Amino acid sequence: MTLPATTHPSTEPIAQPVNRSVSSIDLSIVIPVYDEAASLPELYRELCEALAPLPLRTELIFVDDGSTDGSTTILQDLFASDPRVQVIAFRRNFGKSAALAAGFRAARGSVIVTLDADLQDDPHEIPRLVTALDHADLVSGWKSPRRDPWTKRLPSWVFNWLVRLLTGVRLHDVNCGLKAYRAEVVREIPLYGELHRFIPILAHARGFRVVELPVAHRPRRYGRSKYGPARFARGLFDLMTVLFLTQYSPRPLHLFGWFGLTALGLGTAINAYLSVQWFLGHPIGHRPLLTLGVLLMTIGAQFFLTGLLAELITHSAPRQDYSIRQHLRHDDDR
Repeated sequence: MTLPATTHPSTEPIAQPVNRSVSSIDLSIVIPVYDEAASLPELYRELCEALAPLPLRTELIFVDDGSTDGSTTILQDLFASDPRVQVIAFRRNFGKSAALAAGFRAARGSVIVTLDADLQDDPHEIPRLVTALDHADLVSGWKSPRRDPWTKRLPSWVFNWLVRLLTGVRLHDVNCGLKAYRAEVVREIPLYGELHRFIPILAHARGFRVVELPVAHRPRRYGRSKYGPARFARGLFDLMTVLFLTQYSPRPLHLFGWFGLTALGLGTAINAYLSVQWFLGHPIGHRPLLTLGVLLMTIGAQFFLTGLLAELITHSAPRQDYSIRQHLRHDDDR
């Protein structure tokens, strides 16, 4: 397929689809884009090559996350030349989670594949990922070997080790952009902030079958990496959020209660010891240990109260803490 010309930038809004097929789609490819103008033509060509042998009705959903380098113009041209292409353009940069959430909402396929637009993910791996869904609900890519400098590989290794340790989900590369999902997975997983890197963890907590598949990874040839030290710190905060959502969201008192019980127990033990000392005639009024004991008991009580308030908030709103795979029943026409 001939690529459209992209040498004439345009500032016109993206056109709406005209006379496009509304037939059912088998496979949706969701691609977040942020300042990737140099790689988009080659990415599109490789996607066409990879999808050509598949007997599936496909759509390509490009989500322009506030690009300023001409990516929007290239995506407009792709939209005009290929009826399989959808383009969602944000007014500004909202982040990868927002881009994926918009793409998932627009996707019509029963299978959804995501990959990054920088060409480090190989589109020719898509058929393998789709085939692996025969035995899973989510297939997460594992960049092996990873073609990145050690300044990215080392923090990523530490981060993935922490995720495995704290969540029990044995993935080597939880943040790989190349993933395949059954549509019901993305329909059930709430995606906000920067939780996109934890979709496999959230899916596993809902009972979906998650597997990992080694995929080819390529050195970056275009653009620049969006990775930085701040992203690692944000990832740790998001990991704490995910741990709370997956393990303690239905029962927050079980989290706050342990902290409260520990603090209250230590404070009680200290004050009991000081009470014995007082009965034995030793002055305790000016001992720092008395202040510590009272402080720990106060903190413990506050943890318990926080947990109880969280329980009230949690159970005052309707929620569904389960995921149904199948419901078999006989129709009753009476």
